[in-house]
Amino acid sequence: TGGTLFANGGAGERFGVRNSKAQAVIEGAGDHCCEYMTGGVIVVLGNMGRNVGAGMTGGLAYFLDEDGSFPAKVNPEIVKFQRVIAPAGEQQLKELIQDHAELTGSPKAKLILANWSEYLPKFWQVVPPSEANSPEVNPTVDSQEERQLSGVK
Repeated sequence: TGGTLFANGGAGERFGVRNSKAQAVIEGAGDHCCEYMTGGVIVVLGNMGRNVGAGMTGGLAYFLDEDGSFPAKVNPEIVKFQRVIAPAGEQQLKELIQDHAELTGSPKAKLILANWSEYLPKFWQVVPPSEANSPEVNPTVDSQEERQLSGVK
């Protein structure tokens, strides 16, 4: 359950269910996206259905929310969701979208990249508890690790 997928189109219901290592960029998803996910990274550049992240215990997911409907679609039992606030998270997201644009020719990905500062605030990051202190989620993690390595408290 590893590898990469770049699809210039949408996926059906339960996309990314039980994903453990794969990275994927798609342009839409049905209900239950990232259900029971334990690892990997999913990026959705379009509409998505309900019950996002139900049972998700690992990995990260990024969702473009152009119409403001995303918060109502997340299952908050386990995961939290936030804007992309960590530089490492922004880098991870942007690199995956760049790969997607390069490999698929996606007009949507090219538009997002050409207008990055406008689009970045429209992305949500879905975060299970296991990832809360990863550098992609928490902007203070990198600086804490650097201080520990240098002996500065």
